[in-house]
Amino acid sequence: MLTRKELLTEIKNYIFITVGLAIFVLGWSAFMTPFEVTGGGVAGIAAVLYFATKFPIGITTFVINAILIAIAWKVLGTKFCISSLICTVILSVFFSIGQAVFTEPLVDDMFMSVIIGASLAAVGVGIAINWGGNTGGLDIVALMIGKYRNISYGKVNIIANFIIVGSSFFILNDIPKLVYSFVVLFVYMFVSDYVIDGYRQTYQFMVFSKKNEEIAARINKELHRGATFLKGYGSYNRQESDVLLIIAHRTDKVRVSRIIKEIDDSAFVTITKTASVFGKNFDKLKL
Repeated sequence: MLTRKELLTEIKNYIFITVGLAIFVLGWSAFMTPFEVTGGGVAGIAAVLYFATKFPIGITTFVINAILIAIAWKVLGTKFCISSLICTVILSVFFSIGQAVFTEPLVDDMFMSVIIGASLAAVGVGIAINWGGNTGGLDIVALMIGKYRNISYGKVNIIANFIIVGSSFFILNDIPKLVYSFVVLFVYMFVSDYVIDGYRQTYQFMVFSKKNEEIAARINKELHRGATFLKGYGSYNRQESDVLLIIAHRTDKVRVSRIIKEIDDSAFVTITKTASVFGKNFDKLKL
């Protein structure tokens, strides 16, 4: 039984997931599908089948995702698969509405339309994944692989997506549309990786200050984050000193910087982006 706090958290998560899926479908339905341009994933498969048979994208998306969810049930667990099923239903409903509403593209220029559509779709899927959702299909496959290996979301999808996009040529027999579909694929891959990884971006602070104890105490109290003291030795002044090492999430970067500035405006500080951080309060190491 969920507590009131947990229930409110779940509701908030699904609000953001729904918004993300709506943006994803908007990119497809309003900017790409009317031009008969496709992309990767199950949505790409459904679009290719739609171009060939006029069978609704929403229904095809639901059927394929339902099969993949059934396969993934044991690997990814009941909670994830139930969440995926909910996302699949939402996605299918949005696709059905989107196809009915957007019979013509919102932007007349084909190139601009596919760029906007691919970007919106990528931002949408990034929002959905960052709040615990997904668009099903290859997202499920990517997350299944990601459960055991540290592989980029975009890299997991790239081979299958090339096959899906390439298959559209045999339906449409149109090289310009095939080229635009590959443009969609690359834009989508780049933007989705940026949104997903950017959201999880972490920073490493190295603080050289005589007030490191006070800085660490405020970080512990206000941010509920730990900090580590390292022993340093200055090559110029030949004096020992404590170096404060702090790992902070993107959302804490400004607050950590402000604390350092308020306590010691003359502190020497280096801030670097980290590729990955694993351990308590961060990601889980997968090998």
